Amino acid sequence: MMSGTFPRFVVAGGVAALANMGSRYLLNFVMPYVPSILVAYLIGMLTAFGLNRGFVFQGAGNALRQQVFWFVAVNIAALAQTLLVSLALSDWLLPMIGWSYRPETVAHIIGVVIPVFTSYIGHRRLTFRA
Repeated sequence: MMSGTFPRFVVAGGVAALANMGSRYLLNFVMPYVPSILVAYLIGMLTAFGLNRGFVFQGAGNALRQQVFWFVAVNIAALAQTLLVSLALSDWLLPMIGWSYRPETVAHIIGVVIPVFTSYIGHRRLTFRA
């Protein structure tokens, strides 16, 4: 996992997250908050797809439409995983161990980090398989 593709995957994800947040900020000047979040999310996803396809997983052997399908599927699974981990930690595990410092923030950070690894595996084996 610490081969050359994983660090590039993390960088691509960081750039996509910045594209998402930056575009949301700019879009908010021309549209309401909720639509700007939705459009920015799509911009971030397109950025992530393009960077992963061209920078991280060059030479994928499957067709573009298969890559798009699996990219969306892996990201839906990552969203579900983020939600489940975040809720399990904030509602169950952290209270059980007596954690009281910003439990929702801590849970969400962990919930966002975990899918980095599973998404990498999913994109390597499904979305951009050689």
